[in-house]
Amino acid sequence: MSSRDRLRIAIQKSGRLSEASLDLLARCGLSFRRSRDKLFCFGESLPVDLLLVRDDDVPGMIADGVCDLGVVGRNVLSEQILGSGAGGQPAPFRELRSLGFGKCRLSVAVPDAFDYHDADQFSGMRIATTYPNLLADWLQRNDVSASVVNLSGSVEIAPRLGSADFICDLVSSGATLAANQLKEVAVVLESEAVLAAGAELPCDERGELIDMLLRRIDGVIQVRVSKLVMWHSPRSALESIQRLLPNGQQATVTPIEGLDNEVAVQAICNEAITWQHLEDMKRAGARQMLVLPLEQMLA
Repeated sequence: MSSRDRLRIAIQKSGRLSEASLDLLARCGLSFRRSRDKLFCFGESLPVDLLLVRDDDVPGMIADGVCDLGVVGRNVLSEQILGSGAGGQPAPFRELRSLGFGKCRLSVAVPDAFDYHDADQFSGMRIATTYPNLLADWLQRNDVSASVVNLSGSVEIAPRLGSADFICDLVSSGATLAANQLKEVAVVLESEAVLAAGAELPCDERGELIDMLLRRIDGVIQVRVSKLVMWHSPRSALESIQRLLPNGQQATVTPIEGLDNEVAVQAICNEAITWQHLEDMKRAGARQMLVLPLEQMLA
């Protein structure tokens, strides 16, 4: 393939999404050789290359055609989608898949002493944020008239400096808010890492690579929580046992030679299996139960 036919994916060079992005791609069967300047990774197993960039630059690089896909926080992508669509034109990039890591939330926080009840209390107030488009959109949807103070740096100290009454910022554990005598009161956006793409996917070999990559990503995400459950039981108890499995797929049932009513069963469950599930299954007639992790799965 020529270099134009190679799929390019932009990921965060460093930060909370970087290592998890590389791990996801490795689990999808991709391997890379990093350049000396550590800004480019050449795909060795497939014609897929990586660009290592700042998180905020990913959507713009997709829009400019520099890369075809990007791993970016939903907060960053959604902020830029709102910004690019301000003139009524559709955004040149979109969310293609949620990836299940890097979870956080964009929230409004107020001083600990503030007695918060509902969003109407934000009316007439100043709210500092680095996500002005998302905050303005949320305020409009909640029919709240407040001033959005756009800050480029840390916003947690804005109330103490007198530049804002409240803040709107990313929250994970809440430790940063607590350290600044702030409390989270309203969630503007639930965020996580997402796979971003252009408004239209390429129709050449890169489109085929994207389809393949999406199938593999779906499989990797699915096996994170999925388990293979195996057990023996009387055939007459099979229906009752299967009803106890959380989000279980159709089971495979195999007769046990020499035992007319006994079967060996295996089923994939797409949710966690707890000890309580196993105890309930045992009471329903299951025995010799095994719960095994899944390494790879492709539908």
